[in-house]
Amino acid sequence: MARVLIRNLNKMYDDFHAVKDVNLEIRDKEFLVLVGPSGCGKTTTLRMVAGLETITSGQVLIGDTVVNDLAPMDRDIAMVFQNYALYPHMSVYDNMAFGLKMRKVERAEIRKRVQDAADILGIRDYLARKPRQLSGGQRQRVALGRAIVRHPQVFLFDEPLSNLDAKLRVQMRVELKIFFNFLKTTEIYFTHDQVEAMTLGDRVVVMRGGLVQQVGEPLELYNAPVNRFVAGFIGSPAMNFAPVRVSNGKDGLRADNPGFGIDVPAEIRPRLQPYAGRDVIMGIRPEDLQLANGSYPPGLCFDAMVEVVEKLGPEILLDLQVGEQTMVAAVEPNVRAKRGDKLRFALRPERLHFFDTGSEAAI
Repeated sequence: MARVLIRNLNKMYDDFHAVKDVNLEIRDKEFLVLVGPSGCGKTTTLRMVAGLETITSGQVLIGDTVVNDLAPMDRDIAMVFQNYALYPHMSVYDNMAFGLKMRKVERAEIRKRVQDAADILGIRDYLARKPRQLSGGQRQRVALGRAIVRHPQVFLFDEPLSNLDAKLRVQMRVELKIFFNFLKTTEIYFTHDQVEAMTLGDRVVVMRGGLVQQVGEPLELYNAPVNRFVAGFIGSPAMNFAPVRVSNGKDGLRADNPGFGIDVPAEIRPRLQPYAGRDVIMGIRPEDLQLANGSYPPGLCFDAMVEVVEKLGPEILLDLQVGEQTMVAAVEPNVRAKRGDKLRFALRPERLHFFDTGSEAAI
């Protein structure tokens, strides 16, 4: 296995700057996930690491070797794509063995590697079948098996679960996590699905517009986003945002919106004091909005009208109208609410986020 080092990586397409000065270190045996919306540059980054795209400037090192000028087959990597890319006329066994045969690995060694990988993936009974005889999840396992038998230094995954239905994606996420904990290799995984990223990654890289926005462990991104984009992209449902004016009140700092006003918690005041008299963006996650009762300070409560009730089973999502602002609250499944109800909500003070209006950086 090996460390992967990406230094000042750039990709230009004529006048379009697709990847901008990306610097990353993927540690040996680490599972790193790159996540971001379509067009953020994550797939282009993967293709440059794999050798499928030329590098405009910068370096990619696998182990201690600069691989910029090496062909994909010489980089000792294995890729798994979203479209499986299985040969329909070959059996599962032959699909998994094909790459080894091309490298002229001995027949006995090929058989051992294929059978070992099939045992790990639970497809030993399907080795004689053709891809058309398999389900989507089974085909994905074959594609994984074809990569595993290579025994590469690094695995690259380009949205491998995107063609599966929702239920199967959840199942495969769990199986992938168990599988890679067992395999202990270096993996770089690319996806647009933030739930997938949070579930699978040891660390997660959030990209936007070709730039790395933040790198960290999943809960670090969730709890301490560095800017508004990361705050809104990580977490489901997405964080609520509202413009507020910061002012000095008689009891301390206030944050006021036409639909509500709150007392800024004491632990946040030192960071927000320089913004007194200015507008900022307040963020609060739906799960951090709670139905108010007598135990909540009035300065952290506001009134809202229910617009939509989404009953999801383990929780209920309430789409709220708060003055001119819309918000979403995630509440317990036993809450009885209907459209038009007026309810009082409280903010969890330790879970409030504030962002600069201009730079959108966290305050």
